Formats: sequence, structure tokens, C-alpha cells
Amino acid sequence: MVEVKLHDIGEGMHEGEILHFFVKTGDVVSIDQPLVEVQTDKVTAELPSPVAGKVTDILVKEGETVTVGTVLLCLESEGASAVPQTPKSQEPLMEAGADSSPSSGQASLAMLNKRVLAAPYTRKVARDHGVDIEQITGTGPAGRITEEDVLRFVNGTETSIRKEQPVAPTINKELPAGETEEIPFRGRRKQIAKKMTQSLFTIPHVTHFEEVDMTNVLELKKQLKMLDPDKSKGFAISVASFFIKAIQLALADFPVFNSKLDEEKEVIRLEKQVNIGIATDAEDGLIVPVIKNVERRSIKDINRDMKKKITKAKEGTLTREDLTGGTFTISNVGPLGSMGATPIINAPEVALMAFHKTKKMPVVIHDEIQIRSVMNVSMSFDHRVADGATAVQFTNRFKELIENPSVMVLELI
Repeated sequence: MVEVKLHDIGEGMHEGEILHFFVKTGDVVSIDQPLVEVQTDKVTAELPSPVAGKVTDILVKEGETVTVGTVLLCLESEGASAVPQTPKSQEPLMEAGADSSPSSGQASLAMLNKRVLAAPYTRKVARDHGVDIEQITGTGPAGRITEEDVLRFVNGTETSIRKEQPVAPTINKELPAGETEEIPFRGRRKQIAKKMTQSLFTIPHVTHFEEVDMTNVLELKKQLKMLDPDKSKGFAISVASFFIKAIQLALADFPVFNSKLDEEKEVIRLEKQVNIGIATDAEDGLIVPVIKNVERRSIKDINRDMKKKITKAKEGTLTREDLTGGTFTISNVGPLGSMGATPIINAPEVALMAFHKTKKMPVVIHDEIQIRSVMNVSMSFDHRVADGATAVQFTNRFKELIENPSVMVLELI
């Protein structure tokens, strides 16, 4: 008998919610066939079967939150050797490979042939619409089924949709006064709540505010775009890419903000790599993909990687590798119209910088009034690790680099 347990599929993970079982008691499964879909505060992942065999018992229910180490289901092995319960791929999507076990038989081979390529979020969209994903033809790489494929299939087969399963909860404006509707508090929303509560009640947060003149860096951004009118050279650089590089350069001068506090061992570990997390508003809640080794990367490369990972975040296809190892987090909420905030630190990191709305306003420069583009910045930091004066100096360094892009260029030479 083989016990399939919830293992650690994310940095600092302690528990996860069981979203969906792909199998039921009595099913015959092959090695690496996905058994269950689990969601943590960082990632949605499919746990594969460690052996070929038969499902004898399912011990937890869908929607239940369980801790790491909990036995989820039991398998009766068909003679295949058990392998460690660690996915071969870092992708949340577990692609079936060839089953070399002769005892798995024709039933297992048939299952492998039917297995389709699709990310967990895409599968969820299909389930929400009552669609059998195996009936859909994928248009993505290697025949992978995308969210758009599912929606196209749904629009063409509206009679097969289960109307009683809406994609998202809606508010009924015709409810009598005093009555309410309930939105489930589980999944990523619940995991985010737990992590934010732990961070806020463990870390003594202090937030420093500053104004940054964006005029020069916005002009540089505009000039770069004009150099590449057909977009073939990739010069359309997001302003957030300049933010990320400026933070990395500022962290080189103030490494205490690129650290993690180990209270048990009474040490502050200064990280050598600069891995910047980008707080991203995905459909099912906040998620933070990480741009790694920023100190080794050009602004153009940062921009390319950032756009790729934000797209993956919105599609629900981020891997564990995409989500772990962060040393500093940014939150670019300016496009949403934010004027200011006191952001909660993404523990175990010690600082987070948020960028707010940029607006044109009169500024006195050399005793003359000029119209400049000014952005509000807020930086939250762990007061156990750093003091206010150091935070101000760090923010001033970031401000200097953004207000004078030529200085940033000199730092890169």
C-alpha cells in the first residue's frame, strides 16, 4: 500500500487546499498521472502518482485545507517501484510520459493517450463551465489547451454548460433589504489572509513616503520606443523595469534591505542575489512572481522576463521556480490610480516598495516653476532589521537613480 501525502510544493508552505481530485476510488492510474490539484498561497499544482496501481481510498474531501504530511489517498501498487513523491517537472502541469511498467496494462496506456496538456487554471475554467477538457483541441505549443480554447469551445456548445456553476460570484441587486450573499473564503484568498496576518503581527512595520520626479525616465522610455517603431528590437520598456534595476543598484549600497532575519539563530542574512518579487493582481488573488539575479541582468532583459511572468500569473501557469527565492518585493499600483498605501511586507523579506499614481504638477526647480511628472512612493520595512534613517537613505538613492537615468547608466558600465 502506498500513501500519497501532501508534500512541500512551495517556499515556506505549511498547508494547502484540496481543489479537485482527478481520480476516484477504484480507478487504475499510471506513474506520474495527476491525482489531485492543490492550491497554496503561491501556486496551484497537480500532485502525480508515485506508482502505477489502483486507488483504494481517498481520505480527504475537496475544499478541505490540510497540512504538509497529511495522507491524501492510498494506492495499491501493481508491482511498479515507488519513486519519491516529487514532481519531475517544476511546472504545475504534469505531463504524462511513457509508462515502462509492463504490469500497468492496456488500461494505463489508454489513460496516457487520453491525457491532455493544460494548466491547472485552464482545467478549472473547463470544470466551472461543465466541459470535458478531453473534448477540446489545443492550439498552444505541443497541442496545449489554453483558456481561450476552452472559452471558444464553450461558446460553440452552450447547451452543454452547467448553468448552476457560475464562473464567479455575482451580487444580486434584487435581494430584499437585510439579506446577504456569501463568497467562499478559501483557496488562495484564505492563504493570503493567513500570510498577511502573520506578517503584520510578527514584523514591526514602518512605512516611509517620498515623491519621485518621473519626468526624465519617462522621456527616456519615450525615446527608446521611438528608436524601435516596428517593435522588432524590444525597446518598448515598461517603467517598472527601470524601477527594478534602480532598486537593485540601491540595494548594492544598502544590502540590509536585501536580507532575511533568522530570529532563532539571531542572525540577519544578507542575500548575495537580488531577486525582485512583483506583486501581481491575478484572477484568484495576489501572487508574486520573482525576477531572479537582477544584478546580472540588463533593463531590457528584466523587462522581457517581467512581462512573461506577469502573463503566466494571469494565466495561472506559474511554476514553483517562478514563485520562490524572492529577496525584495515591489508593488506597482500606480496604473490603478493609487495615491498612497502602507503595504504589508512579504515575509520573510524585510522590505517592500510600492509605486503609486504619477501626475503632472508644478515643481520649483532653480527658482522657476516647471510642470513635472511626480510619483508617490511608499516603502515598508522591518524595524527590527533597519532604522528609519537607513530607509530614508535607501529611498533617496532610488529617487536619485530614477530622476537621473544617466546616473543609472553610469552604474551599469
